[in-house]
Amino acid sequence: MKLIQLLVVAAAMSIAGASAVAHGTNDHDKAAEVRKEQKEWGIAGDAKTVKRTIALSMSDQMRFTPDRIDVKQGETVRIALRNTGNMLHEMVIGTRKELDEHAALMLKFPDMEHDEPYMAHIPPGKTGEIVWTFNRAGEFDFACLIAGHYQAGMKGKIKVAAK
Repeated sequence: MKLIQLLVVAAAMSIAGASAVAHGTNDHDKAAEVRKEQKEWGIAGDAKTVKRTIALSMSDQMRFTPDRIDVKQGETVRIALRNTGNMLHEMVIGTRKELDEHAALMLKFPDMEHDEPYMAHIPPGKTGEIVWTFNRAGEFDFACLIAGHYQAGMKGKIKVAAK
């Protein structure tokens, strides 16, 4: 059922294209208001409350460095991303189940349009960031969901330690 919902949303977003950003086709409008929606893995953070920046690089070897992030429940962090490769990469935070479903959709619809505060698309040689509040304890995942990248192992873990 969730897959059908995602397909419907993807189709609707491709029709509405002007308000969404395709994977890698445009730079994101940083001035746009961030939609704060509670997810299992947290909620979009406020840059003014960031206490720590975590540097993370993405490479054409289909790896994130580091591939594990440790945070404390309630912590708002800036994940500073650098694409050291020659192709587009992205970071998407979520649960393993959600990332698996999204990756499968990306294989079918590689130009699927979407833009959420828990994802960042970084062109070759560029930087970007995600500001996120990890307000729920647990183990979560992150990955590059560009077609083939996730399948090649471009993923990592986030451990959110309970207060």
